[in-house]
Amino acid sequence: MTRRPVRRARRHPHAVALAGTVLQLGLGTVYAWSFFQSILVRDQLWTYTDTAWAFSLVILALGIAAAWAGVNLPKYGPRKLAMTGAALFSLSYLLGGVALYLKSIPLFLLGYSLVGGIGIGLGYVTPVATVAKWFPTARSRAIDVVVMGFGVGGLLMSMVLAPRLLVETNGDLAQVFMALGVVFAGVLLPATWFLQDPPGARAVAPLAPLDGRSALADLRSVQFLGMWLVFFCNIAAGMAVISIQSPLVQEIWGLWDPSLDAAALPRYGATVVAVGSLCNGIGRLLWGAVSDHIGRIESFRLLLGAQVVLFGLMMTERNPQVFSVLVCCVLLCFGGGFATMPAFVKDVFGARRMPVMYGAMLTAMAAAGMAGPLLVASLKDNYPDRAVIYTFLAGVGLLGMGFVTSFLVNNDPHRPGQPALDDLGIQAAGYRQPAA
Repeated sequence: MTRRPVRRARRHPHAVALAGTVLQLGLGTVYAWSFFQSILVRDQLWTYTDTAWAFSLVILALGIAAAWAGVNLPKYGPRKLAMTGAALFSLSYLLGGVALYLKSIPLFLLGYSLVGGIGIGLGYVTPVATVAKWFPTARSRAIDVVVMGFGVGGLLMSMVLAPRLLVETNGDLAQVFMALGVVFAGVLLPATWFLQDPPGARAVAPLAPLDGRSALADLRSVQFLGMWLVFFCNIAAGMAVISIQSPLVQEIWGLWDPSLDAAALPRYGATVVAVGSLCNGIGRLLWGAVSDHIGRIESFRLLLGAQVVLFGLMMTERNPQVFSVLVCCVLLCFGGGFATMPAFVKDVFGARRMPVMYGAMLTAMAAAGMAGPLLVASLKDNYPDRAVIYTFLAGVGLLGMGFVTSFLVNNDPHRPGQPALDDLGIQAAGYRQPAA
């Protein structure tokens, strides 16, 4: 008698992609931080530097945790890492609510920022790497859809969750944060159950030698370092805008029309946060498609060059409507960087090496999350009359540095045994190009 093979339960690829997008949508609500910034400054008497530290520590912990998750994803599997990340993220809002109730900034930085950032980092890299395995023939497009969820998260928070909860709690921010913790736990934890590798996927030790090279050698290559710096410059500029977009737009509206009711200004700020988040998400789809056609590094050159012009315009633009459009264009480019880089890393270092290399690449996000917001907050606290000009002038310099660096990077796969000088397009003496 012929025995029938046992059929194992398996996830549908689109169910995995949907679960990954839902998880990213929840985690991406961190981009709406500036929605709470004005409330904390007004009601909790925080300084802008205090609020910048709260946001920057989230991004710092995110990048470090994502790098660790990229290395350890094969060991623990996507479900465990994603579930742990979702649990920590939900817990961070509960701890943040307690900290606001006790009026303790250190507890807020520990509970909301560090715990939450670790949770986001564990959850962020997992869906990206997992969905890429389920869609090997449409890798970049599947990744674009998933990372789009992270970009649109700010829209969900600033236009739906936070305003509704502020009304329900009569403006009690501590209760708002606690309620958000419960909501996220109820939605995100079930979604993580669907995240698993496809049948037959082999766990690969990410730091082990692959095709004659080690991951550490790849991480030390000039190619990786150049990609990292380009990514850092794009993120730092965007983070600087994201960290203060709501109060900045409110300030410009107030100067443009002094007769505006003070209660109307937060609505203008929330609207820009929401539309900017939508542009952040759209940019991940748009630029992902553009990079498929013109090349990854060519796309980054366009992203950085366009933002140099946008930041230059924002230095002197005082019409709030035009200024808001410029902000949204910057966030379109900001999201575009996150869509282009995963496919860029895969193209250069290979699909098997992608989790560890992209996780390491996200340390650029950690560094940028500290540099951009803290610089802006320091300028705003110390030079309130000139902070806008100084901020965008610094952004022009940073983006210009990234644009120049982009010409030291190429789209070619990183070849084993290739001297580092070849990453700069320089033929090393005594090195013979291997035959195709």
